[in-house]
Amino acid sequence: MEKQEQLEIVRHSCAHLVASAVQELYPQAKFGIGPVVENGFYYDIRFPRNITEEDMQKIEAEAKKMLAEGVGFERTEMSLAEALKFFADKKQDYKVMLLKDLKEKGTTKFSEKEKQEIGGSVEEVSIYQTGNFVDLCRGPHVKSAKEIGVFKLTKLAGAYWRGDSNNDQLQRIYGVCFNTQAELDEYLRLLEEAEKRDHRKIGAEQELFFFDERVGRGLTMWLPNGTIIRNEIEKLAIEKENQAGYVRVRTPHLAKEEMYLTSGHLPYYKDSMYPPMQMDDGVYYLKAMNCPHHHTIYNHKPRSYRDLPLRIAEYGECYRNELSGTLAGLLRVRCLAMNDAHIYCRKDQIKAEFKSVMKLTMGLFAIFGLKDYWFRLSKWSPDHLEKYVNEPKNWKYTQDVIREVLDEMKVKYVEADDEAAFYGPKVDVQFKSIVGREETMSTIQLDFVAKQRFNLNYTDESGADNNEVFVIHRAPLSTHERFMAFLIEQYAGVWPVWLSPVQVLFAPVATKHQEGAKMLAKELVDKGIRVEVDDADETVGNKVRKAAGRKIPYIIIVGDKELSGDPSASSGQEWMIRVRGEKDQVKMSKEKFVEKVLGEIKERKI
Repeated sequence: MEKQEQLEIVRHSCAHLVASAVQELYPQAKFGIGPVVENGFYYDIRFPRNITEEDMQKIEAEAKKMLAEGVGFERTEMSLAEALKFFADKKQDYKVMLLKDLKEKGTTKFSEKEKQEIGGSVEEVSIYQTGNFVDLCRGPHVKSAKEIGVFKLTKLAGAYWRGDSNNDQLQRIYGVCFNTQAELDEYLRLLEEAEKRDHRKIGAEQELFFFDERVGRGLTMWLPNGTIIRNEIEKLAIEKENQAGYVRVRTPHLAKEEMYLTSGHLPYYKDSMYPPMQMDDGVYYLKAMNCPHHHTIYNHKPRSYRDLPLRIAEYGECYRNELSGTLAGLLRVRCLAMNDAHIYCRKDQIKAEFKSVMKLTMGLFAIFGLKDYWFRLSKWSPDHLEKYVNEPKNWKYTQDVIREVLDEMKVKYVEADDEAAFYGPKVDVQFKSIVGREETMSTIQLDFVAKQRFNLNYTDESGADNNEVFVIHRAPLSTHERFMAFLIEQYAGVWPVWLSPVQVLFAPVATKHQEGAKMLAKELVDKGIRVEVDDADETVGNKVRKAAGRKIPYIIIVGDKELSGDPSASSGQEWMIRVRGEKDQVKMSKEKFVEKVLGEIKERKI
């Protein structure tokens, strides 16, 4: 058995151990599901009353007591009818619901996490007992709790039963579990570091963004500082895409029902879209994806083989009807601006275009200093035709082409079966964040279904219509929201000069120096540098401390020496400059300093 597989067994067993502790302390508790997640597990439970952090500490202590005693994990099997009666007698309503669904539908409608809770078939299920706690579970588990290692309960959260806001709201207990204390200590260290770098905390401190209930949950309000960073990122994307031959478009934030029926978003994606709006000329939806609009632009006029590849780009805003309980700062929002583009190409152009997108993506990451990432080639499965378009030849060809690109570029990648989009294979870019969390940053998808749905075609060399138009969907910089959250964490709020909302701060020594400082600031602003003057009525020491706390790259104290009585005559003088992260001040002429800052901005130096 592989090490990771064994660790997941240990973590799932730990979830049962914690549930057993809950059973001891709260006999009336009703249990939902308790699956394995990254680094640990969670368990959804309905308590007689909402528990607190203090209660969670008591649960942890009880579970550790059981671990020390070496409580066992005993597997038995029951017929489905027996299991239904057993859990009904125990008034475990959520287990009964799962069993009834199993009886009526099998496991096909279960989520992957729910499947961890159901072992067996419509005839027979497996049951595990841990102490006085009995649970549905497919297993396997450890034999004794002493095999579990070390664990810690980390947080409480709310969770709707089966993720549906119309259902009961339960409390979710999260825990982490490792083989050794050293591994747990390292994880807790990373957790502490993550809290320091939390994008919501830094976003508030640096006045980058906020959310307001009157506007709505998950709808980001970008403040001036955050808007500056967002605009700089978009400016970079536009610059690099222009160099790569993209054309830019702007599309509406909504469209008629007919377009989403054509694209397939309706009815299959309807739950993630906002409710329909009945207008006098039809039914409209807020857009959840830019691709249908871009396909419509492609079809705006006849296309020739000479027009391909056509690369259409847009930082288009989309809307997702996410459940309020799943929203998480900028990482999961309801309005998002995607670094989106769609490349329309012939079959013989797929390889070159896919490789170009890979190079563009990696080039953008290099500018931001991002290195710890790899690629995941997600493929189809012919065994699950309900999930994929049934075109085996196209699947084989496109997957082979993408694999060739990855091999020729000598990049690190893994392959994942049964994870493709329904319309074609994709490559996800996986990052290991600075705090050790793995996440998908961006994606490149190859689509051979859009040509049929939208009748995409071109006139080939012989003058005949050819509908072999392949579409590459790509978003190298993800969404503004997600990418900003990642960068805040990566930089811990210490922005490179080119991204810093304020690049230079002038701190006048006294009131008499304020006008001179403002004149110097205007000179730099006119040259394209973002400058602020702190004219508050307080000591220069306080001004410097505040600016350092805001992580401003350069601080210049302006006094008699810097102004010499005539600000316009100060060009030949040397300034004493406080450089972020350096102990000693740097002496430099105004001209050299301006040249240095402009160079860092132009080069986008990290």
